[in-house]
Amino acid sequence: MRVHDAIVLGLGIHGSAAAYELAGRGVDVLGIDRFPPGHRRGSSHGATRMIRRAYPSEAWNQLVDDAYRGWERWGRAAGAPFVHRTGGLYAHRGAASMQGGRSAPAPASRWSSLAPSLRPPEHYAAVHDPDAGVVEAARALAHAQRGALAAGAELRFESRVLGWTVDDGLVTVRTDRGTEQAERLVLAGGPWAAQLLPARPGYFEVWRILTFTAPSGQRIARPPALGCFSVDLPEGLVFGLPETAGSGAKIGIDAGAVWDPEQPVAPPTADEAAHLAGLLRRFVPGVDTEGGDAVACLYTMTPDRRFLVGELPGAPEVLVAAACSGHGFKFGPAIGEAVADLVEHIERPDLDFLSPARMVSPS
Repeated sequence: MRVHDAIVLGLGIHGSAAAYELAGRGVDVLGIDRFPPGHRRGSSHGATRMIRRAYPSEAWNQLVDDAYRGWERWGRAAGAPFVHRTGGLYAHRGAASMQGGRSAPAPASRWSSLAPSLRPPEHYAAVHDPDAGVVEAARALAHAQRGALAAGAELRFESRVLGWTVDDGLVTVRTDRGTEQAERLVLAGGPWAAQLLPARPGYFEVWRILTFTAPSGQRIARPPALGCFSVDLPEGLVFGLPETAGSGAKIGIDAGAVWDPEQPVAPPTADEAAHLAGLLRRFVPGVDTEGGDAVACLYTMTPDRRFLVGELPGAPEVLVAAACSGHGFKFGPAIGEAVADLVEHIERPDLDFLSPARMVSPS
């Protein structure tokens, strides 16, 4: 049986990025995904995502820098940028603690100049991140998959994984289309992480998340009138993106019902779509939401909201790439590069704060 250098399970943004980066280094890599390309069962579909340097902890700063550099590298390879800088204003109840890059507290007196169309609650605190922006997500995912194929990777869609084992340093993966072997295995299954990983019960929780996108063609919703934003409400963190790259302004809430990923995610109801549209009009007065589109996706949450990236404890042949908890897409190139380093036995101590050891022992 042919033994691959690496097998990647899951071809969302992080699995695809890993395959892309590995293949670009000449690694023999096989990527496997249960669904067809462009499916909507996971977390990587949709036109746009937010990117920002502002984060609650400085532990993220190096990885954020890696992400920005990675997107620049991908953009050069694609011949057009994936990131559109818009600036961002992040409003929170009480003191705002976000830091990173050039982000800094922004008093309410400056909000009208930083984001004229945005109306956060006046009694909130806010942080301004001039480097925040929008990633062309759908184009980025397609680029990673095309780039992986062009560099020699094999990407196998509509193939269900039945299980994997490690024996004498060799990984065996069983699928409904046969058995494959490799020296290293990368687990990037997104919402199916709990099924692929030996985590302690309840460590991963999958949420149904909704977003609403307004019709495009509205100056009020474009930079510089509107940038990226978030507003910390009791019902959850409301996040928003301006109209960019032909996609209308988008809003969502970082909270949702627990969902079984084995079941197709239920589309938004009319009431749910109306609620999101109402939030967009509340924070961006004058925006037209008539005819907008609401969609559903899945978040895979960890207790501390941090990713899991690194070797699986007790099985160094297996690498975890669960860049989840609702803020992972922006790190696509950085996670792909990190996985490629780890597959090639290049140490990455900067990723220790994301160690998978957290999921197999009490924190």
